[in-house]
Amino acid sequence: MEMLQELAVTATPLPRALRIMVVDDEEAIRRYADRVLRSAGYQPVLAANGFEAIRLAASMGGVDALITDLMMPEMNGAELARRLRQEMSELKVLYMSGFCDSMVDDEARRSGRDAFLEKPYSIKALEQAVSMLVYGDFQPPS
Repeated sequence: MEMLQELAVTATPLPRALRIMVVDDEEAIRRYADRVLRSAGYQPVLAANGFEAIRLAASMGGVDALITDLMMPEMNGAELARRLRQEMSELKVLYMSGFCDSMVDDEARRSGRDAFLEKPYSIKALEQAVSMLVYGDFQPPS
């Protein structure tokens, strides 16, 4: 019995996987990002548009980072990030687009809270971009 009590006192909880919200209006891109992020040890949360993303983030009490397409109908990625940051001011954002990244705020990018990933991207490029965004350096999946 003493041994069990001792183990309970010294055991440290495992860190929870970082919740990374992926928002893209293309289902194939969401599924691809989901597979890549899960295999890298993250906990992806998927949304098809900005409104769904805002609802999910609120119901979860926030997310650790946002990966969003810049060009989406109804609400673009820059607007989504702006709205989510009203509740999560330090939210880090990885914008994805096959187009120009001029919608991304230069100040936020310089602060290290925002990054840009051009579509199409490889598994390695997504892993590296997310790792750099959330950890500040590349930490390969274990």
